[in-house]
Amino acid sequence: MSDVTGVMPGIHPTAIVSPRAELGDNVTIGPYAIVGEGCTLGDGCTLEARAILEKNVRLGVNVTVGIGTVLGGDPQDLKFKGEQTWVEIGDGTRIREYSTINRGTAQSFKTTVGKGSFLMSYVHLAHDCHVGDGVIISNATQLAGHVTVDDRAIISGVSAVHQFVKIGRYCFVGGCSRVAKDIPPYTKAVGNPIKLYGLNSVGLQRNNFPDEVIRELKRAYRLFFRSDLNVSQALERAESELQQFPEVQEFLRFVSDSGRGVVI
Repeated sequence: MSDVTGVMPGIHPTAIVSPRAELGDNVTIGPYAIVGEGCTLGDGCTLEARAILEKNVRLGVNVTVGIGTVLGGDPQDLKFKGEQTWVEIGDGTRIREYSTINRGTAQSFKTTVGKGSFLMSYVHLAHDCHVGDGVIISNATQLAGHVTVDDRAIISGVSAVHQFVKIGRYCFVGGCSRVAKDIPPYTKAVGNPIKLYGLNSVGLQRNNFPDEVIRELKRAYRLFFRSDLNVSQALERAESELQQFPEVQEFLRFVSDSGRGVVI
């Protein structure tokens, strides 16, 4: 990786690249794209036409940024006072056209997307969002500030996620949903108002979860969301009656520790 001091192979002559940016090997930067100061592009990255990395964006290797996408803009937060914050994108992630990802604030100092994720067109991630590995976020979905999306979750198109919401691993969120509370891992939810619709069994099977783990997760789901028990009672029974696979323990911790409360 080297500092940029002039036009390099793979950089279109109309692109603008800051001398304070760093580019890896085999980087492609398309027509009228802009790479601002403090930006780092790993090996094999592609910025398509008119993509903009405004400031302090770190791309891993083989990241693709689509036409007209803007990464690293100032956070849309009145508390932001110009502190040095970042956007970080993991290896192999694809971001399609006209998406926007804002830098973090002093709350976490960064907005992050993990490895191998796929953000479709017109997706917005606000400041201090943290998206895990292998996540799919479909067209025109909007995440407010401080949202966490754990590994392998799928959020369908035209959904809106309230600030500070957490979406657990392997969740499936249906299209046009308004997500105002946390969604436990391994479940599926959809609607406005959003509701749970059972375990994401198809997703778990596709990802080769053992049958016995799926069975115990279903039992945990029924205890918390299809019984007359309160959270404390359901947790007590789950800890005594269920096999404590790591996935089951994760489910129990998520529900019992939820700050915003969980979707039901």
